Amino acid sequence: MAHILIVEDEPKLARLLADYLENSGYTTTWLDHGNDVIPALRQTSFDLVVLDLMLPGRDGLDICRELRQFSQVPVVMLTARVEEIDRLLGLELGADDYICKPFSPREVVARIKAILRRASGAASGEAGAAPGPGSGPALQIDADSHDARLDGHPLDLTPVEFRLLSTFASAPGRIFSREQLLDHIYDDHRVVTDRTVDSHVKNLRRKLETIRPGDTIRSIYGVGYKLEI
Repeated sequence: MAHILIVEDEPKLARLLADYLENSGYTTTWLDHGNDVIPALRQTSFDLVVLDLMLPGRDGLDICRELRQFSQVPVVMLTARVEEIDRLLGLELGADDYICKPFSPREVVARIKAILRRASGAASGEAGAAPGPGSGPALQIDADSHDARLDGHPLDLTPVEFRLLSTFASAPGRIFSREQLLDHIYDDHRVVTDRTVDSHVKNLRRKLETIRPGDTIRSIYGVGYKLEI
């Protein structure tokens, strides 16, 4: 069963989350200080991180920024900050989901289950991930190993970015609307803004362009996005 790291400095809230997750069959580890998170993630293989934004030592955004330099483990951010800029910043740094306080522990568990299910589905080749190889020799997507490569170079993608690229690769040159992309990357039909899709596309485009400079994902004004590789 999945091992989940809970990073939360409020003991009662952390214990509540741990109880709900453990009752759902997960193993949990709890940390309450930001300075302890990166060392723990380097030493232990976790399946998902529940990361509070406001922490002593280092805040969640700073932790997520460093984490994405060496790991693509799914991250669910918890925070009392509800401003749109904070939500978008969390997503741009590589968070897979963002839940504002106060929240229902059952909702958090449901979100975690959905993220882990999608990650497992991509690994087993379920619908929503493009079968490998992808659109041709330049872009290769292997759903079985959750591996994506461009011009032979590996792409370090978050689960959301992998599903996004798989969607584009399923129909190269096709224009996908934001609504269509949302349906593919979030199968629980949550309410998120169009700017959330823009943030994920921006992150994916940046990673593709480190290998192949140029407009790899074109923005079609008023319509959506298409892959040009």
